Amino acid sequence: MSLPEYLIVGLGNPGSKYTDTRHNVGFIAVDELARRWKESLSTEKWNALSCRMVQWDCRLTLIKPVTFMNLSGRAVAEYAKFYKIPVQNIIVVHDDLDMHPGRLKLVRGGGAGGHNGIKSITQSLGSNEFFRLKIGIGRPGKGDVHADFPVEKYVLSVMSAEEASLLEDRIASIEEGIRMFINDGPAKAMSIINSIK
Repeated sequence: MSLPEYLIVGLGNPGSKYTDTRHNVGFIAVDELARRWKESLSTEKWNALSCRMVQWDCRLTLIKPVTFMNLSGRAVAEYAKFYKIPVQNIIVVHDDLDMHPGRLKLVRGGGAGGHNGIKSITQSLGSNEFFRLKIGIGRPGKGDVHADFPVEKYVLSVMSAEEASLLEDRIASIEEGIRMFINDGPAKAMSIINSIK
């Protein structure tokens, strides 16, 4: 019997200058998940770096699109089509300006909220019914971030040591949330992930 297929997408921009920026928290999270599972996203095809594995009685494909953010959907659509992954089995991990740093939230559907990666995926899949695991990065004018800091510059700036440490602390919760999503269903996963403020 074939195993159910799931796709986990980390969003970010390729290139060393974007490595530790806030907009790349999706890349960072997916890389760390792969590392925990003794894998690395080293295979490049269909405009993404990827790896495939069997985990929790399913087949997981992890990808990081290597196009820039606003074209991320091309890779997602290619992988979903080739491996016949239904849209409800796709989790996109990405940054969110409207949540404070370190907050996690799992949602299904909804608008892109100005996020070009999400817009591109929705367009390429022809659906917004995939799941999104949002990682808060805060926004200018909130917390310690000066209101005059342009948003475009803020998301492409390197995270502070405190923000990076907070993200690192959240990886275990992200991993457990994905496990619950697969084994126990989205509602259970949401109840755990969305309680992390």
